[in-house]
Amino acid sequence: ERKRKMAKRNSAHAQKRRVAAKPFSFREMMAKQKRIAALIVAVCVVAIAAIVLVRADVFPHRDGSLNVRGGKAQGTRENALMINGGSKAEPKYFEIAAVNGTMDGFTLTEYTVDKGDENIITNGSVMFEGKDLTKLKTDKDWEGIRGAKISTIFQDPMTSLNPIRTIGSQITEVIEKHQGISRGEAKKQAIELMERVGIQDAANRFDEYPFQYSGGMRQRIVIAIALSCHPKILICDEPTTALDVTIQAQIISLIRDLQKELKFTTIYITHDLGVVANVADRVGVMYGGQIIEYGNVEEVFFDPRHPYTWALLSSLPQLGVKGQELYYITGTPPSLYNQIKGDAFAPRNEHALKIDFEMEPPFFPVSETHFAKTWLLDPRAPKLEKPEAIQDLHEKIKKMTDKGGAFHVE
Repeated sequence: ERKRKMAKRNSAHAQKRRVAAKPFSFREMMAKQKRIAALIVAVCVVAIAAIVLVRADVFPHRDGSLNVRGGKAQGTRENALMINGGSKAEPKYFEIAAVNGTMDGFTLTEYTVDKGDENIITNGSVMFEGKDLTKLKTDKDWEGIRGAKISTIFQDPMTSLNPIRTIGSQITEVIEKHQGISRGEAKKQAIELMERVGIQDAANRFDEYPFQYSGGMRQRIVIAIALSCHPKILICDEPTTALDVTIQAQIISLIRDLQKELKFTTIYITHDLGVVANVADRVGVMYGGQIIEYGNVEEVFFDPRHPYTWALLSSLPQLGVKGQELYYITGTPPSLYNQIKGDAFAPRNEHALKIDFEMEPPFFPVSETHFAKTWLLDPRAPKLEKPEAIQDLHEKIKKMTDKGGAFHVE
């Protein structure tokens, strides 16, 4: 009797479970996934709106100034960088590097060359081929410059490419826009460009998406897009920062080879002095939104004159001595939201003079091609020796490269 009652109870429980269990419904599963997707989209929209509201109070103008709740803070200050040489019959092409420890106005200076409608230039000029680019007002005016004559390679290739469009369509779009040719001809040029920048089996990879490429391959595609209309100036804004060391060397080598082949001027924006030493013909060192030293690569590396350049070179890990603390620059960069009085580097400069805190120094010539913005070059200033770490720098670098080091100045 007891066994019969237990069997009856188990049967009742099983019946309840069968009634409670619902059959699988594909339609219900899809509806649930749609509700989850809608929730994710809503969260993303709210996040983007929050970012837009925050950035509405602080955003860069192309002259380097920043909107700050109705006011302005200067981002770049009185920079003059001339890119010229040779003649129309025999022009010269250079590789120029802008370098410092933090991004003191580099990208803002770059934005000045690529002005957008949402920003304004309050003063100054950007001269290119005898034309002041600050006078260009409409998108149509800029179409003849942006991409066609001046192109840019940014830091992160993944954010430079549209993830939902094929690689080929992103290259051909630029070619069709600026050259006005047919889609078939644009595709032919795009495949040739992909092969030129080192994409193997380019024809078959033409219709793939960015996520199907590695980081180094994506950067090669960004380079192909930038060079698709044969620009005269290529601005490289930290083009290898997001890549590993071995890929960095490949990308730098690729840009150099293309520069020699296609005859364009390259402007590197970087904090990596090793990259500067390997690629640049001329170097501009920036601090506090200004170029504070400018010269050819040998002059800036082997005969630096500004205390900030001294500090940067002294901080090179390659120059460190085993067992000794590596040199570093004390303090923090100046806030460009505030008016800077005197030399911007003075509060962090162990060699600062009294006048550095009171009056901004002019550029003093060191040679016909080398200039530095420091009161230490004034004839009345005391004579100071360079820091010990960078004395005989040429010999130290030579010893380093003889041992197989990668750092060198050609």
